[in-house]
Order: sequence, then structure tokens, then C-alpha cells
Amino acid sequence: MTSIYGDSAVIRRIEAKSSFQNVTSNGTIAAAVMVIAALVAVALANSSAYELLHEFLEVPLLLGIGSLSVSITFEAFVNDFLMAIFFLLVGIELKYEFTVGQLRRPRQAALPMLAALGGVLVPALIYLVINRGGAVHGWATPIATDIAFALGVMSLLGERISCETKVFFQTLAIADDILAIVVIALFYGRAPSIPWCAATLVVVLLLWGINRMRVYSCKPYLVVGLVLWVCMYNSGIHATLAGVILAFFLPSRSDVRLSALKGWLNGRAHRLDDTYDDERHVLGQHDFTTEAARVERVMHHVTPPLQRVERTISVPVNFLVLPLFAFVNAQVRVVGVDIGTILVDPVTLGVFFGAVVGKPIGIILTTFVLVRSGFSKLPRHVDWTQVIAVGLMGGLGFTMSILISGLAFADPAEVMAAKCAILAGSLTAAVVGIAFVRGANGMRDKRRLRIDDTVDELNGPSGA
Repeated sequence: MTSIYGDSAVIRRIEAKSSFQNVTSNGTIAAAVMVIAALVAVALANSSAYELLHEFLEVPLLLGIGSLSVSITFEAFVNDFLMAIFFLLVGIELKYEFTVGQLRRPRQAALPMLAALGGVLVPALIYLVINRGGAVHGWATPIATDIAFALGVMSLLGERISCETKVFFQTLAIADDILAIVVIALFYGRAPSIPWCAATLVVVLLLWGINRMRVYSCKPYLVVGLVLWVCMYNSGIHATLAGVILAFFLPSRSDVRLSALKGWLNGRAHRLDDTYDDERHVLGQHDFTTEAARVERVMHHVTPPLQRVERTISVPVNFLVLPLFAFVNAQVRVVGVDIGTILVDPVTLGVFFGAVVGKPIGIILTTFVLVRSGFSKLPRHVDWTQVIAVGLMGGLGFTMSILISGLAFADPAEVMAAKCAILAGSLTAAVVGIAFVRGANGMRDKRRLRIDDTVDELNGPSGA
């Protein structure tokens, strides 16, 4: 008999990330896939395939079982059901931040959270001023920031954006998401159905009961979460919010006592070593494989359900749900449309300037006032250049803005105007943000070089 620990190269290969994992964990690639999906959608919408594509999006689907089933179009399936999975991921990120992240320290999180509030109020105000007496119901369209898209753009800047700035921006964007979720819940639901609202409450209480019973298997939560989605879809409350509610009931603790895990693993390791026989095929080593399966089951439960669900859905959300959402909702057909009319439409102007101008003003001005008043301090390695960059890139609304526009506008012309403004605004915010950071860093490098040259001149020739 020999030890089971000889083939360390194989173990290192298994432990290492695969090429697929490296690609799927790259935020820049995920953002690029979403943008490509939107560009393809715009191209197809302005081609001969538009009618066929439009018919496909209107194909009815049946979700659920028996009385708990709903009939929706493919477009609604993407916007209401698949986006609920996206909101589940958003809810998991929120719970993580409230549990162990920036949002668990109120004073530390106050600056980016209040900056996010400024970044919501100013765009909404700009939109309302431009659309006074008109389509005021679309005021929330420019208030959102797309975390994935904006962080993907930031990653293109490499070390020009500090890690602390990215944390500051992520906290701000998460607070922005909270505000967007509240806005959707309060202002963009349908007329409520009392029976279905009551059913929704019962299902929420059921989730609470499962959590209180310390159930650490993910399946019961996901099954009840599906029922919650059906109830909310019929209740008039926007069904995507079911994902956020489900996330906050997923346990963030492990049912394995971590302090006792090391000793248990040492005992299992000795047991595995004793039962391993190098002369037998792995299929014949029943004691060994049984013991290994036992270790695998326990180690699976070390990870809290919250993280298990996140790992399961993050790749599908980033590489399937969001690109599909972008594809379905970026169907902007400009063939036969007067572009000049769209460009001067108050909805277009309100959404565009709300995002591109209002977001930076709200974020930067709020941060400036809070810091100058002594209420807060900028985090380490975050200067005003970085704050301005955060404000500029806050205008990348994309996913959330498109979602809100679909809820806010009923007139197809207004929807088209809003979507054109969102696409143009997100592109403008990305380009201006990248150009500003590159320009500011270039000027800083030139200034540093001039200072170095001046010092060299004062010191004289070396060796003099």
C-alpha cells in the first residue's frame, strides 16, 4: 500500500483555475459580451430580420404548475423571470455587503451611500425640468448605474484606478441599486391584487420559517422562491423583486462548525490513507470512495447557501441573462424614423442629460459637500480625480435604466426615445470617463517629470 498524496501535480492542476473560469470571472469580458449583444440587437432591428425577430419575442410561454402557472411572452420571460435571477444576484451582493462588507460599517459606508443618493436626485430633477408638463412618469430612467458594465469599463484603466476607488464605487453602485429597487417597488408596479399580495406574504413567511428552522440546503429556498415569483407576478408588485427577497432569506452561515473542521479533516485524512490501496482500480476501492464521498458532502456544506447560490448563478447571469436582456431590450429600429425628432424629444434629452450630466453633478457635489463640511473623509488612495471619474462613470445606466424605461413608458415612441438616450448616454459616460482618467494621469505624469527635471537642474551635473 502507498500513500494517496504522491501525485501533487494532478492536485495542483485540479486546484488551479481553468481557462473557462478565468474568462467567466473577468468583468471586462462580461461587460463586452453584454455590449456586443446590444449592438447585434440594434443591427438586427434595422434589418429585414426585424419582423421575424419581433414575432419570436411575442411567442407565449407557460411557466409554473397548475393554478400556479402564468402565460407570458418570451420578452416578458426575459424581463420578468430571468431578470429576477439577476436581482437574486444583486440581493446576494447586498446581503454580503451588509454582513461582512462595506455596508456593515455605517460611518464608513455613509459617504458613498449619500453620494449615491445625490446621484439619484439630481438626474431625476434634470429629467423633470426638461419634461415638465410632459412625460414626467419617466423621471427614474436616468437614476440607475450598471455595476457590472461600469466596473468592466473601470478595469480597462488598470492601475490608473485604485483598488480603494473601485470599492468606493462598488459601495455607491450597491446603494444606487437599493434606491432603484425601492423606486421600482413604489412607483412602477401595477394595480395590486389583494389575494395575490396575501399569497405573497404567506410565501415570504414560509421563507422566514425555513430560515428560522436553520435549513442549510439551497433547494427548499429555490423552490419556494419560484412560488414567490409566481405570486408576485400576479400581485402587481414587480416580479423581479422576488429575487432580492429570496436572497435575504438565504443563510449566510455554515451548518458546519468551522472551529472543529480541522481536527475532523485530519482524522478523515488518516482514514483515507488507511483505506487506499495502490494495487486496486479506483472502482474497486469501495471503502476509500465511500469515505471520500463523505468528506465531499461535509465540505460542500462548509460553504454557506448564500455563496453556493451565488457561485451557481453568477456565470449564467453575466454571460446569458444580461446579454439576453440587452439583446431583447436594445431593439431600437430607426429605419423610417425621423432621427432629428428623436434627438430633440424631451424624453431623449431628459434621460441623456440626466445620466451624463446629472449623475456626475450629484455624485461629485454631494461628496464635495460631505468632505468639506467635515462629515466624512475620502478613503485612502482616493483623490478628487478619482471621485470625478466615479461620477462620470456613474452615468453608465444600461441594464437597470433599460429595465426602468420599460416600466415607466407605455408609448412606443417614448420607449424608443428613452432607449436611444440610454445607449448614447452609457457610451458617452464610458468614453468621457476613460478619456478623463487617461488625460488626468497624463498631466500628472508630465507635472512629475517637470518637477524631476527642475530638481536635476538645481542639483547640477552629477559628480560636480
